[in-house]
Amino acid sequence: MSDRDTRLDSWIDAHFDEEVSFLQALVQVPTDTPPGNNAPHAMRTAQLLAGWGWQAESHPVPEDMVKAAGLESITNLIVRRPYGEGPTIALNAHGDVVPPGEGWTHPPYGGVVDAGRLYGRAAAVSKSDFATFTFAVRALEALAVPLAGNVELHFTYDEEFGGELGPGWLLKQGLTRPDLVIGASFSYQIVTAHNGCLQLEVTVHGKMAHAAIPDTGIDALQGATRILQALYAQNDENRKVRSAVPGINHPYLNVGRIEGGTNTNVVPGKVVLKLDRRMIPEEDPTQVEAALRESIEQAAATIPGVTVEIRRILLARALKPLPGNALLVQALQRHGQIVFGETIPTTGTPLYTDARLYCEAGIPAVLYGAGPRTVLESNAKRADEHLVLEDLRRATKVVARALADLLGAKDNT
Repeated sequence: MSDRDTRLDSWIDAHFDEEVSFLQALVQVPTDTPPGNNAPHAMRTAQLLAGWGWQAESHPVPEDMVKAAGLESITNLIVRRPYGEGPTIALNAHGDVVPPGEGWTHPPYGGVVDAGRLYGRAAAVSKSDFATFTFAVRALEALAVPLAGNVELHFTYDEEFGGELGPGWLLKQGLTRPDLVIGASFSYQIVTAHNGCLQLEVTVHGKMAHAAIPDTGIDALQGATRILQALYAQNDENRKVRSAVPGINHPYLNVGRIEGGTNTNVVPGKVVLKLDRRMIPEEDPTQVEAALRESIEQAAATIPGVTVEIRRILLARALKPLPGNALLVQALQRHGQIVFGETIPTTGTPLYTDARLYCEAGIPAVLYGAGPRTVLESNAKRADEHLVLEDLRRATKVVARALADLLGAKDNT
């Protein structure tokens, strides 16, 4: 191990209690999305960073755009750390989270540490990497050696709704244009590809009538049932399609929400379905959406009088590796193997993230950060989400060492 890496590791160990406290403070500010009132968390993050003399640029997204997306407030942060001539490496993590739901044994916004684990909504995904990335950069700066390049921290608040008002907005506004990106993820693998996601809202229209004289109405629920049957039949075909990307299996469709009807004695005149179609990297989103719309319309047409409206809620394209990501992969794998004592593989994931927006802009990106081997282990998006603190410590060391490599930090001897 080089003197440089020993010094990085020692600094992180010496400041690890401070890193845990930083993460606890971030978990303790709720960012449930919906409703999506995320500006207060950005303000708290900026306040904490200011304690180390770091200025976080606050970039509020215009209120009309936020409201149109069904959210309340978004303020994205950029922290620029300029060191010298060379590449700019951005580290991106999102602070917005799904609501905690029920079944918690620890308060979802308590940040409680118990038996080496920190519990709370977003403890694993991805407020953890606010801490990973911040303390990796602090360790790097503590080396006090010349660096060839720059680092930016991007803390954004729109991942749960697709990222267009998070990284997508920062890029479109010309507020940043990094050369390489590391996005929040898990420390036991480097994610280089992920699924895309298409979400549709399907409104099925019929005609309300008294249940005693149902023939005077048109049953929207019956039309919705035909649509559901067609969609679930398509899922059987989806399972036959296999991705060549390790970690990604096949396309899948989920109907996550159904609303309709007015009372038990009324023929339902309207039913609304919301569906989520995961697309493997090999699929063309345009073709997937066209086929889905056709299938829905054909199924609805089997019930005379039923009509449908189909509205796209979200289109998140798949993350596909760009050639330039090899520098990131090699640095993270090299130090991951040393710190974790095992090979850190590259893989794909069936999730979708806002890191794809950097790649769509031509910026190579990979996903790496604190966290478990799988989403299931961490209870992400479920009760008792948690982070193993030793994973946080080790991931911080890996990111700090990788940044030192990428920015040409030498031993100070």
